[in-house]
Amino acid sequence: MKNLSKDLTPPQDRAQELLKELAREIAFFVGSRERLITDVPGLLLSRRTAPTAPASATYEPSLAVVAQGRKQANLGGINFIFDQSRYLLTSLDLPVICNVIEASEQVPYLCFVLKLEMPAVRELLTREEIQAPEAPSDEPGMATGETTPELLDACCRLVDLLNSPQDIPFLSGLIQREIIYRILRGPEGARLRSIATLGDQSHRTAKAIAWVAVSSANHPCAISAPSARQTLHAWSRSVIGKALAERVANKHHKEQATNGWQVSEIAISGP
Repeated sequence: MKNLSKDLTPPQDRAQELLKELAREIAFFVGSRERLITDVPGLLLSRRTAPTAPASATYEPSLAVVAQGRKQANLGGINFIFDQSRYLLTSLDLPVICNVIEASEQVPYLCFVLKLEMPAVRELLTREEIQAPEAPSDEPGMATGETTPELLDACCRLVDLLNSPQDIPFLSGLIQREIIYRILRGPEGARLRSIATLGDQSHRTAKAIAWVAVSSANHPCAISAPSARQTLHAWSRSVIGKALAERVANKHHKEQATNGWQVSEIAISGP
């Protein structure tokens, strides 16, 4: 009977219930700290009790679900505002200017941040059941999407694993796959699919170019003619293209600013 009543609850009311549950869990585990790197791989919880000044940060591929409050991230002059109704999806390593715009001691900003593992995204995309359309190549690697009850339910269950650490190795991966599935099935799935596929191709191409470079250094005669080197250079540029160049630039920016997910995502002022 309990499951039946839950099914009959209007989606909006169900979403509000789940937001309250997620907020309670985040507040409980974070306590008086500003952030908590949890024992669940890739999961970070953050809390702020007042609006913050705009600050530079690097957002890794991640999902940010706000249980309370509101925040904005500025990417190349475009503002992305995320709150209880809209999650933030970041598909690339991106340097942004961000700040919390709604938070107080009574109602702090509380956020669930999950790092997205692209191999898991690609694995799910191989399944015929998931038909995420292609996204336009000129769209930014950041977007907001509707925070649905189904997504919130999965987020709550992932945080709840902190109450039973023995279950984390067995269940966290399954729930994270469900979260990725929910995103892929939604309107922003095309963006995530596009970036995941690009990353896979770029990674293989970069490895191939690195192998050729090493081989030519060890065996100069293998690629000695200027025309051959020019051909290789032109080929690498055409295959990697603008998107990979942006990834390299963003990675360089990230390495200059900070190292690691824990620092780059939240220590400065991540989601």
